Amino acid sequence: MDQQRFLREYGLITIGTFVTAAAVYFFMIPSNVIVGSLSGLVIVLANFIPVSISVMTFILNALLLVVGFLVIGKEFGAKTIYTSILLPLFLFIFEQTMPNNKSLTDDILLDTICYVLIVSIGLAMLFNANASSGGLDIVAKVVGKFTHIEIGKAMTITGMCVAVSSAFVYDTKVVVLSVLGTYANGIVIDNFIGGFNRRKRVCILTDRYEEVQKFIAEKLVRGVTLYIAMGGYNKKEQIEIQTILTQNEYGKLLEYMQDEDIKGFVTVSTVNEVIGEWNVKRRIK
Repeated sequence: MDQQRFLREYGLITIGTFVTAAAVYFFMIPSNVIVGSLSGLVIVLANFIPVSISVMTFILNALLLVVGFLVIGKEFGAKTIYTSILLPLFLFIFEQTMPNNKSLTDDILLDTICYVLIVSIGLAMLFNANASSGGLDIVAKVVGKFTHIEIGKAMTITGMCVAVSSAFVYDTKVVVLSVLGTYANGIVIDNFIGGFNRRKRVCILTDRYEEVQKFIAEKLVRGVTLYIAMGGYNKKEQIEIQTILTQNEYGKLLEYMQDEDIKGFVTVSTVNEVIGEWNVKRRIK
């Protein structure tokens, strides 16, 4: 892994872990809603075991990390070690700097909604960097690996067990919100992860296809496929360009065509995932 990619990935992981910790401390803990996660399980256990939330989170994470290393792989395990240290550290900092933690909304339903939205952003950032916040995320990764279901659905399956456990501590309203929140959390995570992975399939018909092809290959450093197409109306043969781009690259392509006054017919569709060599950009010598 080169230095630039290393810094980018671990920067993303650090931000994602901070967002996750903030969602847990400021919304899940004050509301007592146990949305399926290790942090939720810790909140339940804290009612029976006299250990702080940050310490208990660290201990349980350490046990599950062994599973991550053995089943999922070294890269995932190394990144998750980092987040497993960072998450309780952020929680400890919050505990020390803001010990009297009260609900920011004074409404259990709003706390649950805010938690689901915020933690889903943080977890999506982590999963996109092939990491996790540890805990039940590792269990969900293992389930996803062997069943090939989406990570959000895997988290829902594992998280429901924790959500139901809130019945040992809280009333029926909290249990129901915990179950619904866990289900919603899985859906939102899949949507956020899908947003990271979505790409644009761009098809262009233009007489100046060579210029467009050169720009895509040399400036955007993306592959281009050329097809011979025949117009159904005028029976004229043309070259169609097809390429897969990120949203940002697609914007640069449109800007280039507009600046160069390149006339053409452009169609765009969404690709949910691209696997293989597309993900490795080649340097132009």
